[in-house]
Amino acid sequence: MKILLIHGPNLNLLGTRETGVYGVQTLESVNQRCSALANELGVELEIHQSNSEGGIIDLIQAATNTVKGIVINPGAYTHYSYAIRDAIAAVRIPTVEVHLSNIHAREEFRHQSVIAPVAMGQIVGLGVNSYLLGLRAVVELAKDA
Repeated sequence: MKILLIHGPNLNLLGTRETGVYGVQTLESVNQRCSALANELGVELEIHQSNSEGGIIDLIQAATNTVKGIVINPGAYTHYSYAIRDAIAAVRIPTVEVHLSNIHAREEFRHQSVIAPVAMGQIVGLGVNSYLLGLRAVVELAKDA
């Protein structure tokens, strides 16, 4: 079983960007932890990071018939990218939205996710554990699909 992990814009700056909000772990560290868990769960993990809305949409569309689940941290696109939302809805692959920080406890504009209504679930505010729980969840959802 293959799972797609997508990191959205500015997540390549983890470890140096707003460490009080996002922590000091780098994207490489997050990827290593996710890869180790995927190994433990017996699934293949394909990992991508893109600062481009179109790049994220291309990844989602290309996942059709190749992956069984998607874990996505859409970054700031969470709050306004109807195009990413529509791509997730179109491919009908079980998807879990994750965020390192608690978007509901931050600035008002971050409280709304346009992705959440087409995701199977949303895990926020637990740092790298949001990713790990999201990966566990999507593997179980994919098994049931």
